[in-house]
Amino acid sequence: MASLALAVADQALADLPPTHPCGTCPVRDIAVCGALDDASLRCFKEGGPTVAYDAGETVAFEGDAATSVYTLTAGLLRLSRFLPDGRRQIAGFLFPGDFLGLTLEKEHAFTVQAVVPSTLCRFPRPRFDSFAAGQPALERRLYALAAQELAAAREQLVLLGRKTATERIASFLLMLARRGRAEGTAADDIRIPVSRADMGDYLGLRIETVSRELSNLKAARVIQFTGRQTLRLCDRDRIEQLAEG
Repeated sequence: MASLALAVADQALADLPPTHPCGTCPVRDIAVCGALDDASLRCFKEGGPTVAYDAGETVAFEGDAATSVYTLTAGLLRLSRFLPDGRRQIAGFLFPGDFLGLTLEKEHAFTVQAVVPSTLCRFPRPRFDSFAAGQPALERRLYALAAQELAAAREQLVLLGRKTATERIASFLLMLARRGRAEGTAADDIRIPVSRADMGDYLGLRIETVSRELSNLKAARVIQFTGRQTLRLCDRDRIEQLAEG
């Protein structure tokens, strides 16, 4: 029944008129608000202004009061934390359609920065919580999102704790491929929107190691660079084998 309700909501969203406040939103079908029908979505959006951040700007600092929640509609966000010795650990990246603020804590656990120019729908947390309490479909979507975040956190533990440098790079590329497909990119075409430094801080690798591993995959004809920040998976079976170890 839940999947049927979401399918009906998604169809309703697909038919939104351009005059609807979410009528031109590029991620309305994959964002958490995709669970809402036309009328509920309109009410929801009325309390959530669109905010924009330039590349490098900070959405929230670690330790800031978590007074708002966000849906990323365009761009890319980086979640990071600095260790006492000054090293940076990137906990993850948020892509268009992702939700920021799903936590029981009163403070942000990570610093959130825009990697590229980004736009978000921002909602005051008390209003969002009150609204969600009256929307069973939205609550189910949030529950599913929480489960996905938990699974991603566990995968990150395995990535950093057990996988080799090659396995980490392969896993990261497959993750980007999955996100690209969700956004309509061809199955084997990958856009790498982050720097080598960001990749290293996310994967627990030095920049030199990231560059070397990518060069090795290119030399082995597993990948082919098609641009400064794009590549193609030439041997998907091989990259999947490498990711699995």
